Amino acid sequence: MVILYDRFNLPEDIFEVIFATKQQTIVAKLLLNYMKQNNSQITKTEMSLFATKLHDGELIGEIDEEPYRGKKVKISYNKRQFYDRILTPMKSMGLIDYDLYNKVYKISEKFNKDMMKIGLMWLQEVSKPAYSFESRKK
Repeated sequence: MVILYDRFNLPEDIFEVIFATKQQTIVAKLLLNYMKQNNSQITKTEMSLFATKLHDGELIGEIDEEPYRGKKVKISYNKRQFYDRILTPMKSMGLIDYDLYNKVYKISEKFNKDMMKIGLMWLQEVSKPAYSFESRKK
């Protein structure tokens, strides 16, 4: 997944940096909150139940944006799109880990470590000496 951002207009919310739409942001926040309520991890079955409730519109949550702020609303999101656009990117970026042996999803800190590594990679690139090149004349 590619993250493009404008450092002069950086949102306060990490989910708005990572996800393209408000709906994806809301669903990702709900998933993270659900995992936090369950000791920062959930089983594969619990994830499936979460996705099914979301798909069926049975999930009730609070949205921290107007005009819904402070109100409980029913939230629905397609199950296949949940796995494709929310869970899979969160796994690939290191926000969530999946333990194949225990069949458990866990909140991960790998994203933070990767961002620090990327910053170091940039510093290494900047410190490399310039190389010369020639342009051809016609």
